[in-house]
Amino acid sequence: MYEAFEEDVDLEIDLVVANSPYTGVNDDMLDEEKLALHQQQQYAQEVEIPDVVRNFIVYFHRNILENNVYELHGIYENSFNRLTEHYYPKSPWPEADYIVPLVDNDQVFLTLYRELYFRHIYSKLTPTIDHRFASYENYCDLFNYILNSDGPVGLELPNQWLWDIIDEFIYQFQSFCNYRNRLRTKSEEEIALLRDNIQVWSCYSVLNVLYSLITKSRIMEQLLASKNGGDMTEAAGEYGSRPLYKMLGYFSIIGLLRVHCLLGDYTLALKMMDNIELNKKALFARVTACHVTTYYYVGFAYMMMRRYADAIRAFSHILVFITRTKMYHTRSYQFDQINKKGDQMYALLAICIALCPTRLDDNVHTLLREKYGDQLSKMQKGEEALPVFEDLFLYACPKFISPNGPNFEDPSSWLLTIEPPHHHARIFQDEVKNQIHMATIRSFLKLYTTMGIDKLAKFLEMEPEELRTQLLIFKQKSRQQKWISGTLLEGEYVTTSDLDFCLKEDMVHIAESKVGRRHGDWFLRNINKCQDILASLESRN
Repeated sequence: MYEAFEEDVDLEIDLVVANSPYTGVNDDMLDEEKLALHQQQQYAQEVEIPDVVRNFIVYFHRNILENNVYELHGIYENSFNRLTEHYYPKSPWPEADYIVPLVDNDQVFLTLYRELYFRHIYSKLTPTIDHRFASYENYCDLFNYILNSDGPVGLELPNQWLWDIIDEFIYQFQSFCNYRNRLRTKSEEEIALLRDNIQVWSCYSVLNVLYSLITKSRIMEQLLASKNGGDMTEAAGEYGSRPLYKMLGYFSIIGLLRVHCLLGDYTLALKMMDNIELNKKALFARVTACHVTTYYYVGFAYMMMRRYADAIRAFSHILVFITRTKMYHTRSYQFDQINKKGDQMYALLAICIALCPTRLDDNVHTLLREKYGDQLSKMQKGEEALPVFEDLFLYACPKFISPNGPNFEDPSSWLLTIEPPHHHARIFQDEVKNQIHMATIRSFLKLYTTMGIDKLAKFLEMEPEELRTQLLIFKQKSRQQKWISGTLLEGEYVTTSDLDFCLKEDMVHIAESKVGRRHGDWFLRNINKCQDILASLESRN
């Protein structure tokens, strides 16, 4: 495979090397620069870099200089990953210092190369604390170059790479937060480094970068103009008219959706999406990984806000998309990541369906039964269902983070620290416990049109007063805020259950609804007439 790759680029590489801008030490350089470059040349000679990798780096650099986005797309998605699998499956790529002579000490390229270098370490190896610090510094250099240069920079990169920069930046922040909080496994030296560098990967610095990219690109103004039928170009300004800034700003919105979910602020997470409409023309659909990530976090935020119908709609939509485009994902280097995210969404969908039964797309329903059929059955069994809910939640939830670091001055507190995912799982479990009996109650109510409280209480093996409480919970939980139009946070309160009932004196009057929201609202407004209507329905049956 790699022999073929080498043949494909050999002619290009020969031309590139023959005309390489690097010709040795320039006499005009300062003595310090000469010495530094001479040392870097020695380092490069000491490290054994395969010829095909050297040629690839030169070729990569040339296309960065020429802003050849079409070629960069193939280099980034295909060539780099093929070379990684062949030469560096279990070892890091050469450090940036070793390739300086190959790229004429181009600091912009070296910064981009380090971004890939550290990402490979995070993906295939185990990053050390030095790797984590160095990667953070490299991201600072990259974003300072983009945000603080005199005017827009001339760099152009493929959309996939721009998304991966934002996605990896947030992932490494998330990874560092979880690493930092596990002090019990750290050496004294590591703890001292963390204590003395609290600004590294701080929540403030990460949020500042994402909001700065949004502000610099004027992407919110562009999206608002487009949403209202205006011209995005007029709203873009000097920076926003450049693809680099526009797409980084746009992907930063999705990044903030993710970060606010990781912090547990679901309202602010969805607020970030005010000017983005979830349809096929949205910019996030240009990058499959971004498309999947967007719906995952929108659906999860809805689920945690108890808007299960909206969560089901979001998960179902993207799972249908993944199923129908699966054949194309096999070509992507992110195939495994997309599949894993899809499995997590099936788990979250199973939770939502257990709490809010809804009809699904046939293909999604079939796959859901195949993957989580046993769990779906167990989640209908009262108290026995709680461990199943917890297991599915911990498997499928985001890896939550704590915005504040641990108390370095109080080692005794390290033993009491609760992992953020378990903390949020407890919060969710409290909500589940409130409606754990709903499935059982619902199954009995569907069998009758009228039923006495005492009789139903015997069936359910609970006291009549407790049953009254559970019926009120059922009534309250079956009404949810559901998106109809507008921003994602907007919605109307509707009945999401196919079952309506009213409690009058010691009798429960039940009507199975197929009309949905309108019938449910009518039923509640005309509760005094329910007894006669239900009696009529019962006589027909």
